[in-house]
Amino acid sequence: MSFASPLFLWIFTPIVLGLVLLCPRSWRNGIIAIASLIFYTVGAGPSVILLLVAMVVNYFAGQALEPDEWALAERRKRLLLIGVIVFDVAVLVVWKYAGFLTEQLNGFAQLLGGDFPVTHLVLPIGISFYTFHNISYVVDIYRGERPALRRPVSYATYITMFPQLIAGPIVRYREIADQLPQERTHRLDDIAAGFPRFALGLCKKVIIADSLSPLVDACFSTPNDEMTFAVAWVGALAYTLQLYFDFSGYSDMAIGLGRMLGFRLPENFARPYSSVTITEFWRRWHMSLSRWFRDYVYIPLGGNRHGGARTYRNLCVVFVLTGFWHGAEWTFLVWGLYHGALLIIERGFGLDQAPATRGGLLARRALTFLLVIFGWVIFRSTDMAQALTIIGNMLLPTFDGLTDVVAEAFTNQRLVIMLAALAIAFLPAHPVTGPLLESSPTRTATIMRVGVMTVGLLYAAILTAAGTFSPFLYYQF
Repeated sequence: MSFASPLFLWIFTPIVLGLVLLCPRSWRNGIIAIASLIFYTVGAGPSVILLLVAMVVNYFAGQALEPDEWALAERRKRLLLIGVIVFDVAVLVVWKYAGFLTEQLNGFAQLLGGDFPVTHLVLPIGISFYTFHNISYVVDIYRGERPALRRPVSYATYITMFPQLIAGPIVRYREIADQLPQERTHRLDDIAAGFPRFALGLCKKVIIADSLSPLVDACFSTPNDEMTFAVAWVGALAYTLQLYFDFSGYSDMAIGLGRMLGFRLPENFARPYSSVTITEFWRRWHMSLSRWFRDYVYIPLGGNRHGGARTYRNLCVVFVLTGFWHGAEWTFLVWGLYHGALLIIERGFGLDQAPATRGGLLARRALTFLLVIFGWVIFRSTDMAQALTIIGNMLLPTFDGLTDVVAEAFTNQRLVIMLAALAIAFLPAHPVTGPLLESSPTRTATIMRVGVMTVGLLYAAILTAAGTFSPFLYYQF
């Protein structure tokens, strides 16, 4: 069930919010958990069984990992933690990467004159996100940062909460543990604060991202031998904008929905295209994923505490995992290595800390944006041959224009939307629009709320009713 579908907007959400507001406090987590499982089952079908199995394993492991629980010795607890993490990762690897791994083995076997069976499994929606939530849950309990949840309903609320279940943000357990008790307050003020944020996300998704989607598809479906300088740049820019407004739109909708349900979910985007270094970009893009890898991979590996060589190794590990986390394709791995290499170069030459004049900052921002665009070409391409073809055409100007298919998709309306999206992307780093709409009492924020909730929301609702919305891009991850 998509956030941008009529079923979700006009039936599911009003019913859930009404029940949460009208029912006793002690029922709220149960209502949210049941509604979330219904939400997931509508989109995932039988895959909900895998979600439930993972929840059962991690729920009981969490209780066993608490200090003095079952009188387990520290060594046994550590083994239990390793075991449950291996289980979680194994579930993710089998269901998300079995096809990729068996395809590589089959290719190797064919070189030797043999054959290896290729496995094709249907990827369960949201498996990357709820797996990371489960790992965060058991690790934070083991570290003593938060106690285990005794009520299964509270645990189910954390793992399955529908605003963040399928595509994030990735909510570390310690960030939300104090909000999960059933006695938490929930007021109409929460709905009043969360609704503008939700409306902003819907506008980003339906008006901008979905409008650019046909243009992106037309550019990236252009055969390599027909690719031109113009098609390559239009496709790269359009996808750079589509991905940002699609994913940040989802995050705004998730944070807004969470607030309307009485939860404060962490921020996930902070104008990433305003960054002046790749290091800063990763502090602003998919922030919840960056924090997760920092806390559960980078720091446990030693972080930057053991010299340059170890730091660079740790960065490489993190970004290899970041690439493969997005999907079982070589393009994702190369994209992760590309960003890891850029971060190592910045750190090695001190570019992430280098001061600059105002003009220098503008130049660095432009360079960072350009490097990010090249990365998104790799990320979106079907294979490395296509990625290199597109990047090669971007770097070698020619007089060839758009192909007929791309020219037909590049309508005047999409040109206006693309220019408006670029203008928004080039705004200063602060303030960030989402938090501003949610909580700022200033006149500017009030005017923006009125605009988003009247003109923007009305237009987005019309497009949604007309059936022009498409699935969120991060559903595939």
